[in-house]
Amino acid sequence: MLSRFVVILLAGAALVTAADVRVVEEIAVKVNGDIITRGELAESMRETEMYLRQDQHLAGPALQAAMQEQSKDMLREKIDELLLVQKAKDLDVKVDADVIKRLGQMQLEAQKADPKLADQEKFQAYITEQTGMPFEDFKLKLTNSYLTHKVVSAEVGSRIAIPEADLRKYYDEHKADFMRKAQAFLSQILISTEGKTPEQVATAETKAKDIVARARKGEKFTDLVAAYSDDPDTAKAGGQLPPMEKGVMRADLEKIVFSNKKGYVTDPIKVDAPIHGFLILKVEERFEEGQASFEESKDQIQDILAGPRMGPKLREYLTKLRQEAFLEIKDGYVDTGAAPGKDTRWHDVATLKPQTTTKEEVAAHAKGAPKKLLGIVPIPGTHKALLADTDTSQLGTPKEAKDATASSSPSGPQTAVAADSAGKPVKPEKAAKVKAEEPLLPPIKQ
Repeated sequence: MLSRFVVILLAGAALVTAADVRVVEEIAVKVNGDIITRGELAESMRETEMYLRQDQHLAGPALQAAMQEQSKDMLREKIDELLLVQKAKDLDVKVDADVIKRLGQMQLEAQKADPKLADQEKFQAYITEQTGMPFEDFKLKLTNSYLTHKVVSAEVGSRIAIPEADLRKYYDEHKADFMRKAQAFLSQILISTEGKTPEQVATAETKAKDIVARARKGEKFTDLVAAYSDDPDTAKAGGQLPPMEKGVMRADLEKIVFSNKKGYVTDPIKVDAPIHGFLILKVEERFEEGQASFEESKDQIQDILAGPRMGPKLREYLTKLRQEAFLEIKDGYVDTGAAPGKDTRWHDVATLKPQTTTKEEVAAHAKGAPKKLLGIVPIPGTHKALLADTDTSQLGTPKEAKDATASSSPSGPQTAVAADSAGKPVKPEKAAKVKAEEPLLPPIKQ
């Protein structure tokens, strides 16, 4: 795939002209350092229509009415999603392990119907076929779904107090919902022997044995993963693998895993297909088939019971994020979740008139003030400097332009999305719909 690129047009930059940039996508909203495009809104409508058709089984006038109703809040939801994803990044929320686990669960379910989907490439092609989007886009949606879910749970849901008695009552009345299959949660380190000579293979085995010894002495397994694992996909999630059920693993591996307790680290296991190397597994958690305990189910029940009370609190939180954000919305687009009093008018720097400054204005402004060189104020008695806190942007600007500028927030650099050589627009990362319950996946055909 040809690389995509974004051309940033700075106000007053003479080197980039209209002839240099072919705008192929309209920017509808600027949210802090990110954007929402008209194309993204159209894509969200397409996904919503797919969901209504497949999951709600709507068609004809009923589908049209539902789509019209959904479209009213489409921009609000996109801004909500983007603000929550940005907040998750600010809070350094990590969800790689959750994403790997969920994709693993999906693959396990899919391969029950078609064993060929145990192959990773075939599974990714299956996801693309079912969702109508590239696998990496689907994975990004899933990632953003977990990010938003964790922010909502931590920042909103956790502050909704549910009495312990209510949690236990729900558990007792819904025990059937908390039955589980026999599962093992594993982490791995792979020491690859791909293309190595017999001598190098022997060295790799010695290395693997040394890692096992260090892990058993108490070194953090995640640190060993980061330092030594040759599997980049699992290494970035601390080596964590999808949950494993009985019957899906190699028989010898299953016997080792399901006969040992939490924390057990295996000896190096030689593997020859589809990869070549030595595998080290750690049993992070293991469950026997049967009833999950109340303590194991408590967090899930908290989310379930907090859900009905979440709506107003979540809207308050999203309004707060809007108040704190740099947010500009182009004319013709409406945010139904707008924060009261927040100025979100679009300021297109391309339409601003060049500023002019007379010598008299410069002299009048400089009189009695410290010397200023390109916005830098010297610190008396030193060679150091601080950024000036004096606003010179209004010098030479007509009064009516000054008043208009003073009443609005700076718009920052003007952004235009340019086509790559394939004619494709740039799109920022997409976020899944915000729900207080378990993150929703993009719709998959049944």
